[in-house]
Formats: sequence, C-alpha cells, structure tokens
Amino acid sequence: MVRIFFAFVFAFAILSPAAVVAAVVFTAPSVITGATTQDQQPARLLPPPDVQPTSLPDPAFNVYANTMSGVVPCPLCQIPQRVYVPNSGAGTVDVIDPTTYKVIDHFAVGQIPHHIAPAWDMSELFVDNEGSSSLTVLDPRTGRPKGIVNIPFPYNLYFTPDGTKAIDVVERLQRIEFRDWRHGWKLLKSVGIPWPGADHLDFSADGSYLMISTEYSGVVAKVDVNKMALTGYVTVGGLPIDVRLSPDGTLFYVTNQGRMGVSVIDPVAMKEIQFIPTGRGAHGLYVSRDTKSLYVSNRLEGSISVIDFATRRVTAKWWIPGGGSPDMLQLNPDGSRLWASGRYNSTVYVFDTTTGQVIAKIPVGVQDHGLTYFPNVGLHSLGHNGVYR
Repeated sequence: MVRIFFAFVFAFAILSPAAVVAAVVFTAPSVITGATTQDQQPARLLPPPDVQPTSLPDPAFNVYANTMSGVVPCPLCQIPQRVYVPNSGAGTVDVIDPTTYKVIDHFAVGQIPHHIAPAWDMSELFVDNEGSSSLTVLDPRTGRPKGIVNIPFPYNLYFTPDGTKAIDVVERLQRIEFRDWRHGWKLLKSVGIPWPGADHLDFSADGSYLMISTEYSGVVAKVDVNKMALTGYVTVGGLPIDVRLSPDGTLFYVTNQGRMGVSVIDPVAMKEIQFIPTGRGAHGLYVSRDTKSLYVSNRLEGSISVIDFATRRVTAKWWIPGGGSPDMLQLNPDGSRLWASGRYNSTVYVFDTTTGQVIAKIPVGVQDHGLTYFPNVGLHSLGHNGVYR
C-alpha cells in the first residue's frame, strides 16, 4: 500500500509543476517566530527611497544672477529713471530722461567730475570730483545735489561686495584708500599702487580680492580686500583701462586701449591667457543683461564690439554713424538700450542692443565721462559708474 502511494506521488510530480512547489513547502523546515539572533536579522539592501543619494549637479554659478530679471526692485522702482552724465571739462552734470532722450536738468558740481557711482545700498549717488577732492552727493529721488564729502582726489569710487568699505581710487597719488563710508568716511587703510595710472577695478566673486588696472604702466595689480594689501601683479603691456569679472567668476577681462583689444586674465595663475582684438582705443566694459555677452567701447574708432563669453570671440561690431568716442557704458534695466558717453564729442549715444543701431545722440557738456543709469537692477552696487550684482 505504501509503495502504491509513493508511486502515485512520483507520477503526479512529473505531470504537474505545481507539485514541485507543494513538495518544497511541505518538506521545508519550519520557521521559528519571535526573537532572532543578529545573524538571522533580515538584510536591508537599499535605503528608503526618500533618502537615496543623488548625483544631480549644482546649479550653474553666475556672478550677475541678481541683475538678469530686467526689473528694478521696489522700493527703488518708485524712483524715476534718469541718466546722470558728469562733464569732466565743464564741472557739471546733465540729467537725461531716458524715455524722451532729452536733457531735463543741469547743475554745477566740483572740478573734473569723472564718474557717478551709486552707493552700495542704492541710497545715494556720488559724483567723483577729482579736481576738487570731493564727492557731490545726489539724492536720486529728486535728482539734485544734497551734500559734499571731502576725500582726496577721487578719480573713481567703488564699494566692496559686502558693503563694508568704500574704495577711493586716488590715481594722482598712486594709491587706493579703504574708507568706512557709513561712519564719516573714516580712512581705514591706504594701499600704495607702485605703478602710474591706477584707475579701474573689479572684485572676485567672493569679494576677497580685487584686480586694478594701472593705465600708464601696462600692469594689472591684485589687492587683498580683507588685509588691504597688495599681493601680486601681471604685466599686460599697452594701456589697460576697465576691468570686469566673467559671469562664472573665473576670469577677468581688461580693456587695453594701447593694444586695441581685451586681455583675459587668470587671477589664480596671474597671467594673461588670451588677447581678444576689438578695435582702436578699447576702453569701457559692460555685461549684457542675459550675461552671455560683454560690450566693449572702442573709443578711438567710434564703435562697440560684442564678445561672446562662451567662445571668447567677437561676434558683432556696432559703428556710430559719422564717428564718435564711446567711453563708459551703461544698460537700461531690461538690457534693450546700451548708453555710452562720448568723451571727445560732448554727446551721449544710445544703441539698440537687438540691432546694434544708434537710436539717439544727445548733446551734453564738455568731456562727458562716467555716466550712470539709475535706478537699475541688482541687489547692490559696486560703484564705478554703476556695476551691479
């Protein structure tokens, strides 16, 4: 009888795969429930889905990210937009309404006003009166002077990215002065620049150092902002003028009026890694609103070159009909209009940045120089004639 039973089971197993499963179940050892030893603990092969590590890249860094909106932040948005033009040869300022391209105000300031610098917190505008060792303070709400600050020969005025210090660029005395602009403009430290012509600068992405051009010696110097000390230099030759940090924060672009183009400087290696020819008298710089391009004014040939940051090549050149002398540059908030002072033509030029055409020529005073368009985009101003981050 037993032999018949096993014969039946064997035949069933051959004919039915389900029987194999049943056999395993019935012959498997029983599972003991309750407490288990450490070796018997079930292994978790993967962490819970919500804590699994990812490999997504960090968002791309952009020094000028806060300027890309094209919209003036409020409450600055309540201030009427104006273009303030210092006339170095006349000791005056012209005020232009950018909606009509007309001069709507004109007043005297100090001697040889070179640039108009917005304060770090956008609360005031400062006219650099180099010839009279003063700053004329403008109230942007009224567009009129409201006071005077006395500091030595300010050719240019900058503010550190953290807003703690102002920098008076004293070109005449070959030095820069770090000052506490919030507390009476007290002198913090003076740093000698041992080459003639120190005049324009820009800051590293983290604000720890600056690169400053020395126009008459072909040198770009490096200064530690925290220690307030000269730390290095690179020789580029020619006549280096304006300085601007690349959007990714890795390189500095320096116009060179003598070499007719732009030096690209690696601030870590402290060397020129490329030279980009643009035109005679390469002078002023400004970053496009989408941060993809760099505008270069070629002052001695009356043109604007457009450099593509990605390829570091000139992609366009805009000419002023009849010639001109474009110097310092500014953009309107949405980036559709590029404004340029005409240093030797007593004229302000306005370019359409889509077509490159000159759409306005506005007569102003003698030797118009570092004009500013205010208010503008960005969280704060680094000074000069309106460099924002």
